[in-house]
Amino acid sequence: MRHILTILFLSVIASACTATTGNESQDQEETQVATTPDPDFTITTDQTHNKFSSAIPPILTVPSGSVIEASTKDASDNQFSLASTVEDVATLDFEPIHPLTGPVYVEGAEPGDILAVTLHDIEMGDWGWQAVVPGFGFLADQFTEPALKTFELGKDKTSIEFAEGINIPLNPFPGVMGVAPATGEMLSTIPPRANGGNMDDPHMVKGTTVYFPVFVEGALFSIGDAHAVQGLGEVCGTAIEAPMRFVYELNLIKGERSIEEPQYETDDYYAVTGFGESLDEAAKKATEFMVEYLVDVHGLSRVDAYMLASLAANLKIAEVVDMPHYLVTMHISKGVLGI
Repeated sequence: MRHILTILFLSVIASACTATTGNESQDQEETQVATTPDPDFTITTDQTHNKFSSAIPPILTVPSGSVIEASTKDASDNQFSLASTVEDVATLDFEPIHPLTGPVYVEGAEPGDILAVTLHDIEMGDWGWQAVVPGFGFLADQFTEPALKTFELGKDKTSIEFAEGINIPLNPFPGVMGVAPATGEMLSTIPPRANGGNMDDPHMVKGTTVYFPVFVEGALFSIGDAHAVQGLGEVCGTAIEAPMRFVYELNLIKGERSIEEPQYETDDYYAVTGFGESLDEAAKKATEFMVEYLVDVHGLSRVDAYMLASLAANLKIAEVVDMPHYLVTMHISKGVLGI
């Protein structure tokens, strides 16, 4: 799977090398600049759904290698606005929660394949919100009163003032990404599952490639629940929820190793995810998936892979609030792996 980013990098180099500028140093400089590819297709916020199911028809059919521009709504599906007050939390309806833009059908995708989703660009909308919703959150028994904060954002915003003297750098990412599960049942988007879903992992930012196991024909990929910033765990149940624009690329991988749950990589590390009904279960699954990756891709014995994970891989709690499942990830540096 690591070949996907290599292929993308080489294609940029090849394109630059074929340009005849007559200035070698300029050509070399241009190859150093990462650019967002032009979208092949555009999908909008009037093309959404908020369940995961193989029965939801696709809004778009694309070949592997396509670049998609997708606009997404905020997680409340426009129930909040910049002018909202704490009184509006009481009327929040969970039924429309997580409007997802999609699904997108990828030609040739079949169960057992892997869908690689590369996040090329993420652009924030103009505003966002964070709330404490009674009955929801890691400390729901202690924080029983509603709370709401709204924030002015925008594509050029780099930080927000949370309170006087407290500033938080922004780190936008999609809270929900996933393919369709192998069921016609309409599943809630609230928990993470093997198909991805509400992973709420703030490491899945611009430049990341996320790998999804394919469960149904066409894969049926969707994206949404964008966050302007979120800490690992998302302990109060919400991040800064905001509308966003994503540019992502879909590449189909056939005939290579299989994966049970999403995995992802950046230029710096490789990561696996594991969901479970307890943190212990999720952490054990993530560790097992890392061992499998090190065996399958790097040729280690199982015992050496297990020992390496203990020395150089790091367990991280992505989220603890989206019951019935928690999500734990494990990262390992590509420097350690020599790639």
